[in-house]
Amino acid sequence: MKVLIATIKPFAKVAIEDIKAELDKAGYKMALLEKYTDKTQLLDAVKDADALIIRSDKIDNEVFDAAKNLKIVVRAGAGYDNVDLAAATTHGVCVMNTPGQNSNAVAELVFGLLVYTVRNFYNGKSGTELMGKNLGLLAFGNVGRNVARIAKGFGMNVYAYDAFCPKETIEKAGVIAVKSTEDLFKKCDIVSLHIPATAETKNSINYELVNKMPQNGILLNTARKEVINESELIKLMEDRDDIKYIADIMPDANDTFIKKFPDRYFSTPKKMGAQTAEANINAGVAAAKQIVGFFKDSCEKFRVNK
Repeated sequence: MKVLIATIKPFAKVAIEDIKAELDKAGYKMALLEKYTDKTQLLDAVKDADALIIRSDKIDNEVFDAAKNLKIVVRAGAGYDNVDLAAATTHGVCVMNTPGQNSNAVAELVFGLLVYTVRNFYNGKSGTELMGKNLGLLAFGNVGRNVARIAKGFGMNVYAYDAFCPKETIEKAGVIAVKSTEDLFKKCDIVSLHIPATAETKNSINYELVNKMPQNGILLNTARKEVINESELIKLMEDRDDIKYIADIMPDANDTFIKKFPDRYFSTPKKMGAQTAEANINAGVAAAKQIVGFFKDSCEKFRVNK
């Protein structure tokens, strides 16, 4: 059984060692393709692979066509919009993610960005504190729950809305459940986005919604850039000089945001949410374990395609 790890952005060395140890125990062979610069390298490497572990690498129909033996792809991380799920299903390939493995890393980054923001990007001017502020979580999955946990340590009031999470589950975590996305934006000084990029959510964070925020509102996005209607958010920030936008996913209109709102906008140069040694190891090892479980026990617990 050959397992290919194909990553333009490589795993840490210790993560590769731990992944290999998991695969060695199962008697599987590991192959490594790192920092590849051309898609043809991936197409060649995947030809005889039975399983594939990736990070943010794009896996499309052409890759599935080339991978004649491929049975499973595991995205080491929560998001999986870089994999063509329909093409995978057509080719009889199971696609999984590794939910929860990066969640604490992303949650900690949320507060790194928030402290940086409320202290005016450390420009020497007086800022504000997070204690007593209303924090809204749009989606209450693994990341949202970790954000809520940390927010309580800051003394924040935490609200959440998740169309797929029962009110009772949210309230059991000591978080106030609201009835709609609109309610969340109305009530909260800070809204942190944790929604996936789907047909329903793309461009859903728009002028009308963000404009419901109180004065000096902060919109924080560590999810996906596609959920933001960038042109409408720019228009809103032109109309309201109190709104700030902070992102861990550089917008397509990054240059415009920087030029127009230098004191109210910040984006990390590259997506940093899962970039910790711990998350790197956790997600990689989880991917390896899921591949072993898939072949040995037919386990498809984290399958994301039909």
